[in-house]
Amino acid sequence: MQVTKKYFAEFVGTMVLVFMGCGSAIFLGAGADTGHLAVALAFGLSIVAMAYVIGGVSGCHINPAVSLSMLLTKKLSVNHFVGYVIAQILGAIAGAALLQILLSLSGMTDLTGGLGTNGFGNVGMGGAFIVEIVLTFIFVFVILGVVSDASKASVAGIVIGLTLTFVHIVGIPLTGTSVNPARSIGPALFAGGSALTELWVFIVAPLIGAALAVAVFSWINAKKAK
Repeated sequence: MQVTKKYFAEFVGTMVLVFMGCGSAIFLGAGADTGHLAVALAFGLSIVAMAYVIGGVSGCHINPAVSLSMLLTKKLSVNHFVGYVIAQILGAIAGAALLQILLSLSGMTDLTGGLGTNGFGNVGMGGAFIVEIVLTFIFVFVILGVVSDASKASVAGIVIGLTLTFVHIVGIPLTGTSVNPARSIGPALFAGGSALTELWVFIVAPLIGAALAVAVFSWINAKKAK
C-alpha cells in the first residue's frame, strides 16, 4: 500500500506540474517578458507546492531525470525507479489531457501553438541537446546538494523550486525548457507533429544531464571526504 501511495503521489505531482506550468504558457504566452517570467514561476512554484505536500510520501521527484539521479546514488531501487517513471509519465499525460479539454471547452487560443511542448526553436537539434543537458545538470546538481544535507530539509522545496524557475528563465526562449522527460512526453502526445519527432532530445538530453550531475557531485564529495 505504501508503494502504491508513492506512485500515486508522483502521478498527482507530475500532473500538477504539467497542468500549471504548461497551462501558464498556453494561456499567458511565453513571448512577452511578463509571460516568460510567469511561466518560469509557474513551473517553479508547482515544485515548491508539491514538495511540501508529497515530499514526505515519495520525495517529490515528479521527473524521470530526478528519479534517475536517485537511482544512481542508490536512494531508489530499480523496481521503484521504473514505477516512479511510469507514474510520472501517466501524470504528465493526465495534465496535458486536462489542458486539451479546457482548450476545447473554452474555445480559447493556445498561445504556444502546441500545448506547451518543447522544440528545437532557433538553436537546432545540437543546440537543444546542449541546452537541455546543461540546464538539467544544474537542476539535478542543486537537488543532490540539498537532499544530501538533512539540515536543509526545511528549505529544500523552496531551493529546488527556485532553481527550476531560473533554469526556465534561460531555457524558455531556447527550447521551452524541458529538463524533465515526462513533462515533454505528455503534451507532445496531444500536439503531435514536430513535437513528437523532436521529443527524443527532451528525453535523452535530460537523462544525460542528470547522470553527469551525479558523476560531478559524487566526485566533488569524494574529494571533500579525503
